[in-house]
Amino acid sequence: MSSGGHGSATDRRLNALFRHLSSSARMDPQQLNSIAASPTSANQNDSVFSHVVRAPEDPILGVTVAYNKDPSQVKLNLGVGAYRTEEGKPLVLNVVRKAEQQLVNDRSRVKEYLPIVGLAEFNKLSAKLILGADSPAIRENRVTTVQCLSGTGSLRVGAEFLARHYHQRTIYIPQPTWGNHPKVFTLAGLSVKSYRYYDPATRGLNFQGLLEDLGSAPAGAIVLLHACAHNPTGVDPTLQQWERIRQLMRSKGLLPFFDSAYQGFASGSLDSDAQSVRMFVADGGECFIAQSYAKNLGLYGERVGALSIVCKTADVAGRVESQVKLVIRPMYSNPPIHGASIVAAILRDRGLFNEWTFELKAMADRIISMRQKLFDALRARGTPGDWSHIIKQIGMFTFTGLNPQQVAFMTKDYHIYMTSDGRISMAGLSSKTVPHLADAIHAAVTRVS
Repeated sequence: MSSGGHGSATDRRLNALFRHLSSSARMDPQQLNSIAASPTSANQNDSVFSHVVRAPEDPILGVTVAYNKDPSQVKLNLGVGAYRTEEGKPLVLNVVRKAEQQLVNDRSRVKEYLPIVGLAEFNKLSAKLILGADSPAIRENRVTTVQCLSGTGSLRVGAEFLARHYHQRTIYIPQPTWGNHPKVFTLAGLSVKSYRYYDPATRGLNFQGLLEDLGSAPAGAIVLLHACAHNPTGVDPTLQQWERIRQLMRSKGLLPFFDSAYQGFASGSLDSDAQSVRMFVADGGECFIAQSYAKNLGLYGERVGALSIVCKTADVAGRVESQVKLVIRPMYSNPPIHGASIVAAILRDRGLFNEWTFELKAMADRIISMRQKLFDALRARGTPGDWSHIIKQIGMFTFTGLNPQQVAFMTKDYHIYMTSDGRISMAGLSSKTVPHLADAIHAAVTRVS
């Protein structure tokens, strides 16, 4: 090691460090004891996070946690919204396997980062799927679409953009709604209020209450709308009711934010399930649409979604996109490539697209048939009450009308797991398990008030 003024800067730093360590080593025992007794070192075995309280399980995902711990042979999980086959198994669509095989066989594919807004082809085809191939908004370049992390990520990105750039920071959400909605919007910086939606007496839509609440909302407020297959109730407005909602919202300057998690999965028709969104886009007004491919393509774990923002002009759409990128970049930088590539491969290829529509209709039809079977089984047992709402509701979920005490009874005595509000996933049922569920509902209704 060089010494004195002739050494390099590195040598001088090493010498200084050596002198410091030497002087530390010469500390008297009293000094060492005072350091050992200092507060910072006294609790060396205590975590700085010792004060953290254990959070409760997510009310929906917690159902699966409880289900997994149950050793019963007859247990049934109707909590989480994921499609199951008649055999009770998860389903990977054939069309998804074909698209993935194409991707694997394409040796020119690389794993480079996507742009902040995601895969361009995916974005273009996603907008076309929800808005329609002939949408004037697409033709006039008034839509900006960005790939996001499924429906949840799309909602969060849209909400953070609104919290930064929109003059009204209040969003009205239906009562009830998906349990994650209030958390997503609150954490994004919006103030969350609710509007009446479900009528427990009829187990249908409280249309009058909905119109009154939106009618008294402040001008410009944001309104969350479920595009189809409302979660958790399965209750949707009719097309005539949608038109009245549209007229009211446009007259008050309320901003629609659609959550489209079930396009094609509710009725079996991609176009029918997009009618509410297209109605609002056709009038030339602005709106937000969050799309998810979790349910309709079974890509739950791929986290594939899109946020489309329909603007008044192409110029505004371009500026909006530039600011949405500033929301995304510090959040997750850019989205993953695999799931979006699967979707793009299916949407671009006529053969694969047609195959998808057949598989999609088969899933929707199986859920509709489970509704009928459950309704018939309850009627056959003479279960008290009118259960026609089971066949009137649409989509993955049925809002049974069972109360938390009845749900707890069904879990304890029949090993049937669902959320405490009585929501059941029809996609988790099969012909074999319908009788067990019907027995449990019948017992709950007749024995637990």
